[in-house]
Amino acid sequence: MNPDADARRLQMADIARLAGVSVSTVSRALNGSSLVNEATRQRITELARSLNYSINLSAQNLRLKKNQTIAVVVPFDAQSRQHISDPFFLSIVGSIADALTDRGYDMLLSRVDAERLDSASSLYDSGKAIGIVVIGQWRHHDQLNDMAARKVPLVVWGGQLPQQLYCSVGGDNLAGGLVATQHLIAGGRRHIAFVGDAALPEVMLRQQGHHQALAAAGIAREPRLDLPVPFEIGAARTALDGLFASGLPVDGIVACSDLLALQAVQAAQAAGRSVPEDVAVVGYDDMPVATYSSPPLTTVHQPVDLAGAEIVDALLCLLAGERALPRTLPVHLVVRGSAP
Repeated sequence: MNPDADARRLQMADIARLAGVSVSTVSRALNGSSLVNEATRQRITELARSLNYSINLSAQNLRLKKNQTIAVVVPFDAQSRQHISDPFFLSIVGSIADALTDRGYDMLLSRVDAERLDSASSLYDSGKAIGIVVIGQWRHHDQLNDMAARKVPLVVWGGQLPQQLYCSVGGDNLAGGLVATQHLIAGGRRHIAFVGDAALPEVMLRQQGHHQALAAAGIAREPRLDLPVPFEIGAARTALDGLFASGLPVDGIVACSDLLALQAVQAAQAAGRSVPEDVAVVGYDDMPVATYSSPPLTTVHQPVDLAGAEIVDALLCLLAGERALPRTLPVHLVVRGSAP
C-alpha cells in the first residue's frame, strides 16, 4: 500500500466532487488531455491548486517528451562571494537566455551552494529540466565529473581541465592571462601583480598565462605579487591597499575581472599612484562598465555574446544523444586608458 498514492486519489476524488465531473475527467484535465474542454480544464486546475494538489507537470512533460526547460545554475561560493548581480553573471545568463529563446526552449534560473555543485542534478532528476548549464567550475570539478558520469546532460561555462568528463565552453583563459601580461611588459612594466584566486580553475589558467609571459620576458616571478583575492570587492580592496602599503615595487596589475581592476585603480590612486603613468591596470571580461570608468579600462574581451549559443548548442547535442566536446573560444585585448 502506498499512502502517498492513496492521498492523491482521495484529493482527486474531492476535486471531481467539487467540479461535478468524474475522477477520470479530473485525471485527463490535470494531464493536459485535449478530450477535456478548456473551461472544464481550467476549473479543475484552479480547484487542484486551491486544495494544494501536487501536479508534477515537469515530470509529466518529461515522460511525454514535451519538456523544453533548461536549468541555468549560478553557484554561490561563500569564499569568493561573487553575487549573482555581478555584471559578468548577468551578461552570460542573458546570452544563454537569448540562445534558448531563439531555439524554442525555456530557462529555469537556479542558485546552488558551490560546495555542493552536484545538487544541481536534482533539477534533472526531478524532471524540472531536461538539461543543465552550470556557470563556473568553482572548486569542485570532481562533482561535475560525477554528474557527467551519471549521464546528467550537462554543459559548464569554464576552462578545459585534465580528465574532464563533462563538456565545457569557455574563453581561452590561458591566452587571456598571457596577452594581458605581454601588453604590460611591452609597455615597460616589470613589477606586475596578478589579482585573483587561482583556486578557481579559470583564474588558475589565467595565472598560468601570466607566469608564462613573465618567464618568456626573463622577468623573475615575485610570489608576493600574486594576490589570491576573491571576487568580492571589499576583500579585494583590502588586499590591494595592503599591497601598495607594503613597499613592494608595483608598476602593473592584471586583474581577473573588470570589477577587480576598478578596485585596483582606486587603490593605486588612494596610495598616491597615477594610473596609468605609475601603475598600468588590465582587467578581464570587457563588461560595459570598463568603457565608462576613469580612466577607461584596458581589458581582455570574453566572447560572452557568442557564449550563449555555443553553450546551448553543446547541450542540445547531448540531448540528441551525440557527443559534445569542450569548446574554447578566442579572447582578445581591448586597449584603453588604464594601460595604453
